[in-house]
Amino acid sequence: MSEQVLTHARLVLDDELVSGSLVIRDGMIVDIDTAPSQLPAAVDCDGDYLLPGLVELHTDNMEKYFQPRPKVAWPSRQAALAHDAQMAASGITTVFDAVSIGDVNKDSMRHLALHEMCAAIGDIVDDGLARVDHRLHLRCEVSQPETLRRFQELADLPLLGLVSLMDHAPGQRQFASFDAYRTYYQGKYGLNDTELEAFVAEQLANSERYSAEYRQAIAAECHTRGLALASHDDATLEHVAESREYGTQVAEFPTTREAAEASYRAGMAVMMGAPNVVRGGSHSGNIAAASLVELGVLDILSSDYYPAALLDAVFRIARMDGGYALPRAVATAARRPAEAVGLTDRGRLASGLRADLLRVRLVDDHPVVQRVWSRGRQVH
Repeated sequence: MSEQVLTHARLVLDDELVSGSLVIRDGMIVDIDTAPSQLPAAVDCDGDYLLPGLVELHTDNMEKYFQPRPKVAWPSRQAALAHDAQMAASGITTVFDAVSIGDVNKDSMRHLALHEMCAAIGDIVDDGLARVDHRLHLRCEVSQPETLRRFQELADLPLLGLVSLMDHAPGQRQFASFDAYRTYYQGKYGLNDTELEAFVAEQLANSERYSAEYRQAIAAECHTRGLALASHDDATLEHVAESREYGTQVAEFPTTREAAEASYRAGMAVMMGAPNVVRGGSHSGNIAAASLVELGVLDILSSDYYPAALLDAVFRIARMDGGYALPRAVATAARRPAEAVGLTDRGRLASGLRADLLRVRLVDDHPVVQRVWSRGRQVH
């Protein structure tokens, strides 16, 4: 049997912070003790925090490694491994890699490299090269013509564990304001006014034709396969009611207080972006995550586009006025996301669970990752 003992650590448990020791055997947590270990081989954590490994449900980070610059495609295995290493270094031991199905830009890397990205993650997992536990999250743009077909092509992938339903058409959710939509896409694609109007008309027609049908069809297939389902950018009570109608478990990034509170009351786990916490607000002008902490309705944090933000945000909401106690703050990035997608073997420091751990030291009040273990194996 392989055994490790970590001692003189501040252990972040479900409801309390205690000083003591933790024993790992064969990749599992087998004992937690509030007394220091006397074993000579025990690893002295020198008073550092010991947290459960972080669980990330939504990150676009992987795409950056497959296309580090516009029109530059990187070799897939190297891209997947570089992404995997950054997850480990950020304290993320379970990651749902988000890949997008359906893009308004038919020439985008998201559209062209979809299968390649999914295959590359599967390959590094199958070959035993991955440092952390990878799953897939399919982000389905329901207003695009090819979305249902492409979802069905990928729906039986072994790593698939989460599906989100999105509609970024003008007048919908994140882009309820037509002016904001025009500003964003005209800047992104360099469209002149005539081209923009044609673009808007096409997206509106697609949304009218496909969104309701695809939303219903994909939700039904998720329930058949036992896949967790997430909404995305809900803004109104009507959006929340629709999400509940489809049996949604996770409310990703609600854009208004009204939608966030309604999602929470309806039993959905409310997810917000960690960069929103770190930056002090939404870059899109939507509801600030910190305000949902103050209301007590933020359940899950996601690193979204910046992996290191997840641990940083945990400690920020633990020290903010009206914030969460540290165990509850840690739960937003570990226990709660794991529970939301049915992973009951991780996300907590408790005997009988996977030894997914991170050792963290505060330096100038900033959390710095010292060590990371995935199923008892040190990966950073």
